[in-house]
Amino acid sequence: MAEKEKTRYTDAELEEFRAIIQEKLDQAFKDYEQMKSAMNNLDGNDITDTSPTFKVLEEGAATMTKEEAGRLAQRQMKFIQHLQAALIRIENKTYGICRETGKLIPKERLRAVPHATLCVEAKGSK
Repeated sequence: MAEKEKTRYTDAELEEFRAIIQEKLDQAFKDYEQMKSAMNNLDGNDITDTSPTFKVLEEGAATMTKEEAGRLAQRQMKFIQHLQAALIRIENKTYGICRETGKLIPKERLRAVPHATLCVEAKGSK
C-alpha cells in the first residue's frame, strides 16, 4: 500500500518552526526599534553644531535619511506582521500548507522563509 501524502506538519515540527519564527520576530522587533530611533534622531546626530554653509546640505541629507528610515521601518513592520500571522497559522495547525496548491511547503523553504504561504511551484506561477 502506498504511503499517504502528509497533509500537515506534526506538532513537534510546528514547535520547531515556532522557535525559528519567534527568534526572527525578536530580532525583527529590535531592528524596528533601532529604525524608529534613527528616524526620531534620538542618537543626537543633528545639525545644531554645523556651520551655516553646510547646514542646508545636511538638512536635505537628514530628510532623505529619515524618509529612507521610514520606508525601512514600514517594511520591517510588514515583516513582523507576516511573522505574527505565521504564529497564528501554527496555532491553527495550518502552518506550512500552500494557500494555492494545498500541499505542504517543503521544510527547507520554511526554514529559509518562515512566513511563506506559497510553495515554490505556486510562487513561480505568479
